[in-house]
Amino acid sequence: MSAPASTGVPILRLGDVLVTGLLNELDDKTAVAFADELTERISADRARGVLIDISRLEIIDSYVARMLMELTTMSRLLGARVIVAGMQPPVAITLVELGLQLTGVETALNAEQGMAALGWHRSPQAPEGVSRDAHR
Repeated sequence: MSAPASTGVPILRLGDVLVTGLLNELDDKTAVAFADELTERISADRARGVLIDISRLEIIDSYVARMLMELTTMSRLLGARVIVAGMQPPVAITLVELGLQLTGVETALNAEQGMAALGWHRSPQAPEGVSRDAHR
């Protein structure tokens, strides 16, 4: 079995969570390749969570919406929870106007909230002038 072709969409690993994002221009061929690459990474990295940042996505069509639902289902079958973060209001409006529901897709207002939902939390900031190493 060969590895899927890279789509050029970065997929970063933070612990057991994969973080990626969709760009504004995502054609059907790239969407399929992205789904293949991401599911391979979930399996290979044994990821338990995936954050897909769509904050740069200005428009969405029915194909990309269906791809997000299928990707979520595939990821869930592989044991990973998917959070789609950063949906812009025009994208949400378009989905409603098209009568599309992202069934089974969890959403978060932004990437920070999505990461928190996946179990990642920001470390408290050390007071100004105090090094984190000062308490060790």
